[in-house]
Amino acid sequence: MAIEGPLKELGIHDVFQLLDLSRKTGVLRVSSQLRQNAGTVIFDQGAVVFAEIRSNPHPLGTILKQAGKVSEEDLHRAREMQKGGDKRRLGEVLVEIGAVSRRELQRQVRAQVEAVVFELMSWAEGYFSFEEGAPAEKLAEAEVRIPVEAVLMEGARRIDEWSQIQTRIPHLGIVPRLSTTDGGSLDLHPDEWSILVVIDGERDVREVAQAIGRAEFEVAKTLFGLAAAGLVSLEQPPRPTVATGGRELAILIARTEDRLAEGDAQGALLSAQEVLATHPLEPIAHLVLGRALLGMGRATEAVDAFKRTLQYDAGSAPAQRYLGLALAAAGKFRDAADQLMRWSRISDLSPEEQALEPMVELARGAALTLEENLKVLR
Repeated sequence: MAIEGPLKELGIHDVFQLLDLSRKTGVLRVSSQLRQNAGTVIFDQGAVVFAEIRSNPHPLGTILKQAGKVSEEDLHRAREMQKGGDKRRLGEVLVEIGAVSRRELQRQVRAQVEAVVFELMSWAEGYFSFEEGAPAEKLAEAEVRIPVEAVLMEGARRIDEWSQIQTRIPHLGIVPRLSTTDGGSLDLHPDEWSILVVIDGERDVREVAQAIGRAEFEVAKTLFGLAAAGLVSLEQPPRPTVATGGRELAILIARTEDRLAEGDAQGALLSAQEVLATHPLEPIAHLVLGRALLGMGRATEAVDAFKRTLQYDAGSAPAQRYLGLALAAAGKFRDAADQLMRWSRISDLSPEEQALEPMVELARGAALTLEENLKVLR
């Protein structure tokens, strides 16, 4: 049986829950034209047993080497055994020659699979298809079984962690720099060392993650800990010069708009905060921040962001409109109706804004109705 459709109609979390509840065995493929990316997840009786993604295939040998679990000599020996006719997977060969324990191998493979799954779970747009039936071969380098419930719970936990990480890393454009130490010995994990060696005072968090092939969340989390230990400082990126500011602003805004279009409110918020950090006087920086906050249900903060937009550009029709919607979301229905009326009285609305007039009028009418109904209930 094939199950397929757009993620806007059936979210990826719902897809995972469906496959879990029905104990499906088969291959789930997820693709996104907007991201130019695609991923594959294999299920066995509802559990995740394998995952890979085109943008970052995470070869097991590279992961084990970067984590300091195996040496280059171990990898070379295992691969030569495979070339010589050994049909076992690389992980199994490494365990056989004593290069890594089976437990550590399974831990690394599980982390590899989970990183891909969490990336796919952040997609709000794209297309999925599930083909039932056991795949011709298991592609993982070691046997792992990850319950979907555990994946969903971990995803929720990461959202909570982001809120703490953002106190030091409000957006992925933050630039880490090495701090001077007192010369004492450092007891660091390999993943911490892998980040420290690529920090050059110019790469931001996103670029550090790309340089070492790790997920942005994991890098931000590690940097948060290193900053708390005083080993790195986290700085806002330098302001762009007048000559390049316009182009860089356009790139940042486009990145935020993409994430808003994808329904990725958390990602949009990070991008919007990056825009605001580098262009604090630009009205559009406050506008996209407000839109991201509104998408996350933080209506009161969104109201403040849209008001700041209007402080810098009183004639911004989008800011007037979004302010009305944010006021309604905050439960201030009379203020929302009045604000949307002010929007409708703007004499030079763009064609794009004019096309929204019927929807705005519906929203205004709904706000007035809610206000009247609340009066009756009071």
